[in-house]
This record gives sequence, structure tokens and C-alpha cells, in this order.
Amino acid sequence: MTTLKAGDKAPNFSALDQDGNTVTLADYQGKKLVVFFYPKASTPGCTAEACNLRDHYQTFLAQGYEIIGVSADSAKRQQNFKNKYELPYPLLADEDKAVIEAFGVWGPKKFMGREYDGIHRTTFVIDEKGIISEVIAKVKTKDHAAQIL
Repeated sequence: MTTLKAGDKAPNFSALDQDGNTVTLADYQGKKLVVFFYPKASTPGCTAEACNLRDHYQTFLAQGYEIIGVSADSAKRQQNFKNKYELPYPLLADEDKAVIEAFGVWGPKKFMGREYDGIHRTTFVIDEKGIISEVIAKVKTKDHAAQIL
């Protein structure tokens, strides 16, 4: 789905997190960053993925990574998701889909014979210089940390 690949510069983004704080790519300059896009907060697959990353969060920090989750959910829905599952990283409420479209993860999907537009579950690993080092399109929701690390 996405046209971005390893070696590309990550799109510069700015969006509000679950608490209304502005988060930008520049905030993570000099740090490694995992940006994971998920279709909908509090759904089974998204919960499994977010909790798997939560459970390995200290390992990510120890290896110099920060994590951001992104979906088109409202800030309130993101905040409920973060609080309910005690997620230690920010969740961007990208309701206008600016970040989602910048990363190219919005597009046609099929589910149970129905076609619709939505977010393709994709993770981008970005290095300290803002260059994409890895794009994971086939996300294993229950074992996603292992895919990244």
C-alpha cells in the first residue's frame, strides 16, 4: 500500500496526541522511532498489537527507541484506549488523516467481502536522522515487538 520504503526520509508530521499535545517528527530528532498505524482503538487486533508493544516497552527504551501509535480515532477514544490498557506511549488522534496519508497507509481494504477505505496496519521504524530503516506491512499483532526488535 505505502510507497515509502527503507532509505526514504520519513514524512515530517504534526498531530495532536490523546491529551491535545502537538507531536512532530522533529520532537524525536536524534532518537530511533517506531510509528505504528492501526485501524481502530480498542478492537481485538489493535489491542493485541498495542499491548504487545506495551509489554516490551522497556526493551524498546533500552535500545533507544520511542514509540507512537496513530489512528484516525478521536482524542477521547485514543485517551480511553491508552488509559484502559495502560499504554506508556502517545497515541495520535489523526482525525483529518494528514499523518496517515503522508505515510501512505490509507486506501482500499476488503473485509468479509465488503470493500471500503481504511488504515492499513503498517509500522515504520525511523532512525535518528529521520530516515526510514524498516517498513513492516505484515504486522503480527500478538508478536509485533519481536518483528521490530
